[in-house]
Amino acid sequence: MKRQHIVAGNWKMNKTFEEGRNIAQAIADGLPESDTIAILATPYIHLSAVSTVVQQKLNLKLAAQNCHQAKSGAFTGEISVDMLSSVGVEYVILGHSERREFFGENEELLAQKVDIALGNDLKPIYCCGEGLAIREAGNHLSHVANQITGGLFHLSPEDFSTVVVAYEPIWAIGTGVTASPEQAQEMHAFIRQLISDKYGEEISDATTILYGGSVKPANAKELFSQKDVDGGLVGGASLKADDFLAIIDSF
Repeated sequence: MKRQHIVAGNWKMNKTFEEGRNIAQAIADGLPESDTIAILATPYIHLSAVSTVVQQKLNLKLAAQNCHQAKSGAFTGEISVDMLSSVGVEYVILGHSERREFFGENEELLAQKVDIALGNDLKPIYCCGEGLAIREAGNHLSHVANQITGGLFHLSPEDFSTVVVAYEPIWAIGTGVTASPEQAQEMHAFIRQLISDKYGEEISDATTILYGGSVKPANAKELFSQKDVDGGLVGGASLKADDFLAIIDSF
C-alpha cells in the first residue's frame, strides 16, 4: 500500500478565534486537490469552526493537539475523545515533546491515550524525539525506540496501521535549527525498521512517518525528498497560510 504524504500544522497555543478561522479559510482556498493530506491541529476553541472549513476540501483534515485518557469525568480543563469526534476531528496529536516535558506525559499514559483515540476512530499522530544531550551522547536511537515501543507496540497490527508517527528532534523545535536531511533520514529509516521488526515489512512500508522541527518552505523539499520522510509536522510555519501552502507544495 502506498504511504500517504501528510503535512500537519500544529498551531500550539496561538491564534484568536477570528484569526484561526481566517487562516484556516486561506489555507482551504489555496490548497490544491492532490494526494497530499493537509491537517490543521488547532487549539480547542477553533475546532468547531475549522471543521466546517476543512469540509471544503477532500484532502484537508482536522486534528486536536491532545486528548484525555478517560471517556469522561471530573477532569477540569481536559477534553475527551467523544467531544473531539462530535466536532469532526479525525486526528489527534499525542506525545508531543511539550506535553512530555511540561505535563509529565510518559509512555504508559500515552499508550492509554492511543487506545482511547483508536477506540473512538481517531487517528493518532504519535510524536517521538530526543533532546540535545541525548543526541550528543549518541543515545538518540535507543531513546526513540523506547518511546515507540512503550507507547505503540502493544497495538494489534490492524490498529497500528492507522497510526501516523512523527519524529521531532527536540533540539530543532522552535530553535531555527533543523536536522540535516541525512539525520532525518537516518532516524526515519531506523523507525521504519523498528516497525518492520515488530509488525512486518508490509505494515512498515505503509506507515507514514513525519519529520518535525523547524520545517519551513526553504528546507521542506529537501527534507521530503528523503526516502523515508513522508511529510512534516509543522509548527511556526503553519501559522502563516502562504508558508504552510508552500510547504505542502514541496511535494
